[in-house]
Amino acid sequence: MEGTVFAPALEGMKSVRSPEGEMLTKPFLEVCKQILPVIEKFGAAMTLVKSDVGGNITRLETKYLSNPAEFNLLYSLVRVEVEAKTANASSSCTNGLLWLTRAMDFLLELFRNLLEHQDWTMSQACSDSYAKTLKQWHGWFASSSFSVAMKLAPDRKKFMDVIGGDGDIMGDIEKFCTNFSPLLQENHKFLASVGLDDMKAS
Repeated sequence: MEGTVFAPALEGMKSVRSPEGEMLTKPFLEVCKQILPVIEKFGAAMTLVKSDVGGNITRLETKYLSNPAEFNLLYSLVRVEVEAKTANASSSCTNGLLWLTRAMDFLLELFRNLLEHQDWTMSQACSDSYAKTLKQWHGWFASSSFSVAMKLAPDRKKFMDVIGGDGDIMGDIEKFCTNFSPLLQENHKFLASVGLDDMKAS
């Protein structure tokens, strides 16, 4: 494997914005897709996250493909639903973008923990990032399932070896966190501006 598992996502982030600085749907979803192989390397601990992320990417992508010209900009998917008053529906693209962003918040926090707390076990890093991100939005059932799953986290050293390939894994994690974080913050800001950043899990 050339470089680390983060290499494709880092490359993809260069084309996420339009020349006017707006977020483009397809490139943003492609970057999220590039993170799926990283999630896969966690094994059973991340089965829930992987299916959640994959499902939300598919939902947004299906809508985008129904009219690529109209939905070229990421937030156009949400604006259409806000106008039609369907944004709050559990199957909406708005909901998909919100939960995709939250899952990415969790992963970003997890990668930061691996970077900053090199003495932590993988379970510690996972549980801490969950508490800081997704937990507040999850009900009891989702929280319990997550806590059980975190106990299945892989051995940290083995995991880092697998995702590192022949590249500089710590350098790439740092670059990924630095470049991806502003995109997620922008999503939250936009969703908050249309009053949709505080939906909880059903």
